[in-house]
Amino acid sequence: MADRMFTLRTGRKVGVTALGDPDAERIVIFCHAAPGSSIFDPDPDASSERNAHIVALDRPGYGSSDPWPVGSWPSIVQAADDIAEYLRSVVVAESVIGVSRPRTVGIAGWSAGGRVALAVAARHPQLVDRVAIVGTPAPNEAVPWIAPAQQELSDQLAAMSPADAMAKLSGMLQPQADAVAAADEPGDVPLDMLGIGAADAQALGGPGVHDRLGMMLKDAFRQGTGGVAGDILSYTARPWGFDLGDVAAKTLILAGQADPLAGHAHAAWYKNALPDARVEMVPGAGHLAVVPMWGRILSHLAPATVRR
Repeated sequence: MADRMFTLRTGRKVGVTALGDPDAERIVIFCHAAPGSSIFDPDPDASSERNAHIVALDRPGYGSSDPWPVGSWPSIVQAADDIAEYLRSVVVAESVIGVSRPRTVGIAGWSAGGRVALAVAARHPQLVDRVAIVGTPAPNEAVPWIAPAQQELSDQLAAMSPADAMAKLSGMLQPQADAVAAADEPGDVPLDMLGIGAADAQALGGPGVHDRLGMMLKDAFRQGTGGVAGDILSYTARPWGFDLGDVAAKTLILAGQADPLAGHAHAAWYKNALPDARVEMVPGAGHLAVVPMWGRILSHLAPATVRR
């Protein structure tokens, strides 16, 4: 589970996990997938070798974070604002004890986490100078990827009250939580709910990768299905709530060439929508491209010298 807790001004608590070098000047934020939690490190060797203080936050309902307030719609921008509040608190707390870090950070997001990373950059441009997203699906209306029956369900949920929509979707997702709970060992946890398939065999065969993903999913469902239900509602039943044109940060878009969920068409859409972005396709990789490309992501977000 998360190694520390942060309390927002509203009183809601957020689980926070720190990776890499805690004394490094450069802070990198990592936004996890859906379902997911802050404890997942894509590549511990790359994280430890890079001169970066890597921080991940559990979104509401996942891991150690409090759930979404009853009666409120889950929101990409609220998850982004939670991260921004945490970052500002770090700057204030460290300045009190004489620690000085650069006031801008790099932020990465894997899959659904990419939307949150972009929302932080769009809404808080003074905090973020570099972004990396990997395997992040575009809006369904721009690049269709959600099955028609699932989109019809999302439309039905959007017409409900937040409480009813969360309850209905949470119940429908219970088999995922049951499948994770039934696995005795992290390496036995099924990963299909993450979009991981045959193209990811090489990445999944790396040392400890399946175990790390399995532990992440067990942590993700520790409170039940509210975390993943909230994530899904935030980007399918509701507007995203921010404009990609407001992302001034230098953005790296990564996608696996064999990713059936968010491949080249999605990457190209983001490239056209973002003001300062480049695309790199990962040969032979699937939706788990974040693992073999974690070192590349960190080199973009925490270069030896950040130049704008």
